[in-house]
Amino acid sequence: MPLVLRYPGRFLLALVALFVAASATLAIPLAVRRMIDLGFGADAGGKIDQYFLAILGVVAVLALASAARYYLVTTIGERVVADLRSAVFARIVSLDAGFFDSARAGEISSRLTADTVQIKSAVGSSASVALRNALLLIGAAAMMVITSPKLSLLVLIAIPAVMLPLFGFGRAVRRRSRLAQDKLADATAFAVEAIVAVRTVQAMTAEETAKARFGAAVDEAFVAARDATRSRSFLTAIAIFLAFASVVLILWSGAQSVLAGQMTPGTLGQFVLYAVFAAGALGALAEVWGEVSQTAGAAERIVELLHIEPAIKAPPYPLVLPVKPRGEVRFEKVSYAYPSLRDAPVIDNVSFAAAPGERIAIVGPSGAGKSTIFHLLLRFDDLKRGKILFDGVDISKSDPHDVRKNIALVPQEPAIFAASIADNIRYGKPGASDGEVKAAAETALVDEFVRNLPRGYATPVGERGVTLSGGQRQRLAIARAVLRDAPVLLLDEATSALDAESEALVQKALERIMAGRTSLVIAHRLATVLGADRIVVLQKGRVVEEGTHAKLSASGGLYSRLAALQFGAGS
Repeated sequence: MPLVLRYPGRFLLALVALFVAASATLAIPLAVRRMIDLGFGADAGGKIDQYFLAILGVVAVLALASAARYYLVTTIGERVVADLRSAVFARIVSLDAGFFDSARAGEISSRLTADTVQIKSAVGSSASVALRNALLLIGAAAMMVITSPKLSLLVLIAIPAVMLPLFGFGRAVRRRSRLAQDKLADATAFAVEAIVAVRTVQAMTAEETAKARFGAAVDEAFVAARDATRSRSFLTAIAIFLAFASVVLILWSGAQSVLAGQMTPGTLGQFVLYAVFAAGALGALAEVWGEVSQTAGAAERIVELLHIEPAIKAPPYPLVLPVKPRGEVRFEKVSYAYPSLRDAPVIDNVSFAAAPGERIAIVGPSGAGKSTIFHLLLRFDDLKRGKILFDGVDISKSDPHDVRKNIALVPQEPAIFAASIADNIRYGKPGASDGEVKAAAETALVDEFVRNLPRGYATPVGERGVTLSGGQRQRLAIARAVLRDAPVLLLDEATSALDAESEALVQKALERIMAGRTSLVIAHRLATVLGADRIVVLQKGRVVEEGTHAKLSASGGLYSRLAALQFGAGS
């Protein structure tokens, strides 16, 4: 409803159209009564013509009002669902990294698509039907009381017998519908995983295994959906039978009143029409109630996402970073452990600093905590102890968005989107001109391979950059960082996917873009960090050495042993 009420004008027009359509429907029995009671006399030909013309006019009003109601309510439904999808997606992308460590992309996708489609059906169609029939039910009930209080009393007795099963079975439908949506989400999640990794599936000749697993998931979703549909069908059958059985009983009682001279045939006809309207409206409401109950399961899943609060967000009064950031980074006694392993710190009492424009290399064996340093600097999670300062400001007390916009990251496995080459580079600076994009591409040597493409920078690269080589994807990520032009540059194995020739060329490009920027470089291949101002050596989450390549090579410590393995004993 809050989303619907964003459009009060359209909503009020829909209500007006709904009211006019219901009023026109309720006017028809009045004309029928007069026709039956007064229109069959010897001189009734002219009156019958008038009554039928009147009914035709009412039907024309009903048709126009119903068309307007359908258009207005359906477009409101489409608009509300579009707003809901935007709100859900906005919430998803604002959540912290910890959420995505446990959530499945396919399951989230199911909530964003299948669940919102279910809600669109309810808001854009079921809501319209429910409102129309609710008005018809109320109007028909009121006219029944005016027409015959005695017969209306029988209706009042019958209504609870019809309504109580709706609420009872509605809860069962809701539970089964939620289960059906969950099962469908599981099937979607597996499908997304298999499609993304389809080359691995084929390389392992695991197609039949994947088919069998997806088929089993789809069958489970079908069984759950079938059970939900069975409950809805049973609910609808009970409601319609009770409603129309009540009409039969009331019609029999009215016929007895006509025979006794207590009611005219026209009055009975009018009452019966109103009773049919009321029963039909009640039956339709029963069916809609089943749909609403089914939609409630989808709505619960979406609301769960909307109610998740990101663990990492700006404090109420965030500290502001300098307008012209210098790029000074300082770790002070930083400790961090994954939420599921609080007693096993990944980073343990780490302290080091990078002055503006300084180039710091971070090396160490796998699992030493190198990438976690970047993870924490980007504030994807909060520390267990210690603090990280950016230009003297504690990043835990500032807005994460402000911190991140001053950092450019080139990860080991860059994320490439199913868009053009230009659009992928422009991710580094949304709104950048074509000239800026091309300049960044030239710096990162992207222009070398783009020149050979038929559509140049407009060439689509496929999902996850499937049409590009590993080295080309890496150069795109470097171009993105160049375009960002941030004071701090993070390079996480930035040249690891390149062949020797490309690595040499990109290393030259990196030398140019690191000039004047604070650069933190993670590398397993020590040849890429020889030019660093300082090298920080990590082992088991602790800083065990710090210094220049020459100093550390001569120290006989961990770095010296790593260098000996890579460069030879004489290094």
